[in-house]
Amino acid sequence: MAFHDASTPVAVEPNYDSGFRMAMRQLLRNKAAAAGLFCLLLIVFLAVFAPWIIPYDPTQIALSSKLHGPSWEHWLGTDHFGRDVLARMAHGARVSLSVGLSTVAFAAAFGVPIGLLSGYVGGRLDNVLMRLMDAFLTFPPLLLGVAIVGLLGADLTTVTLALGIVQIPVLARVVRSATLVVREETYITATRALGAGSWRLVFQHVLRNILSPLVVQITIVFSAAIVAEASLSFLGLGVQPPTPSWGRDLAEARRFMVDAPWMFLAPTGFIIVSVMAINFMGDSLRDSLDPRSWVRRAVTSRETPRASADR
Repeated sequence: MAFHDASTPVAVEPNYDSGFRMAMRQLLRNKAAAAGLFCLLLIVFLAVFAPWIIPYDPTQIALSSKLHGPSWEHWLGTDHFGRDVLARMAHGARVSLSVGLSTVAFAAAFGVPIGLLSGYVGGRLDNVLMRLMDAFLTFPPLLLGVAIVGLLGADLTTVTLALGIVQIPVLARVVRSATLVVREETYITATRALGAGSWRLVFQHVLRNILSPLVVQITIVFSAAIVAEASLSFLGLGVQPPTPSWGRDLAEARRFMVDAPWMFLAPTGFIIVSVMAINFMGDSLRDSLDPRSWVRRAVTSRETPRASADR
């Protein structure tokens, strides 16, 4: 039987967590990100379960109850048509979140492949694709969105399409820049020398290692889509009445800012909270998805037991 010398440091097997679990732990450890996640989940909960938890129809007109202040019966008061403001905010969240998610999906479906192809292949193809993206970027985003909505008509599908087209060049530029950096890394060269094909290199190595800036940009696109949808609805080019919309409710609240300030504060607060929550989560996800932070945490977890044994 072999005995250990008490003075000899004992190597302890490090506890390696998967990248996903490590990212989630780091995300929840960030107080701002945790608060943002809670606020976003609360808004999603209101949007999904609004018909069951709020006993008011957001489009039902009740002139006998118009411009009533916040109370136990109407937590955020009523508007100039007697409609419950909280019910309209909850149903308006459905519009904002659906537009944000659809915009992100549409922009990523085209912007990410364009950026990967342009950054990885380079050369003449890169020049052609980026000049095309630059042509879109010469137009102010909101003005381009207004032009597309004005051309195709104002409805939810058109708004989503317009905002998605506006955000494609932004995502493509970000992905291309990150790809140009990653493709020159030593491990990419080594993987290519071992015979890996271009598809495997791009999707298993390049895309995985540009997730950090990509996720941050996606959260920016998400929050920008929410603000843009509210702006278009405010101008009368977004969702049309009687469908609830935060931007539309803001436009209607302008005439009652003195007599009924809750009509203006409610949609403003929902827009601010949702955008800040998404941005807080994006900043934390940037650090959580960075592979270098995983390496640092793995090295720390490996060195800590050895330091304790030395003491």
